[in-house]
Amino acid sequence: QVQLVESGGGLVQPGGSLRPSCAASGIIFSVYAASWYRQAPGKQRELVAAITVGGSTNYADSVKGRFTISRDNAKNTVYLQMNSLKPEDTAVYYCNANFLGDHWGQGTQVTVSS
Repeated sequence: QVQLVESGGGLVQPGGSLRPSCAASGIIFSVYAASWYRQAPGKQRELVAAITVGGSTNYADSVKGRFTISRDNAKNTVYLQMNSLKPEDTAVYYCNANFLGDHWGQGTQVTVSS
């Protein structure tokens, strides 16, 4: 059974940093593309960052230069380093793994507020 478990969200002041992680089980993680999405209250879920099997990355324009996605296949884990956080980054962040279909985690809350 495929399972993705996010952790590492929380409350941080504007300008601060967080590093959520997503641990995968039940899959050969190295063959999956991985990505982070977020959903703010009243808004649609949006792609934040993605990383391919080969390690290529892409980012939403709103987070370029501030967020970095990475993966550790030995640990079956994908990370999202978030720096210079802004109040508009507040959302539930979801991990996604894709290989012949999508798998989703339960989400982790990130709140940026003073």
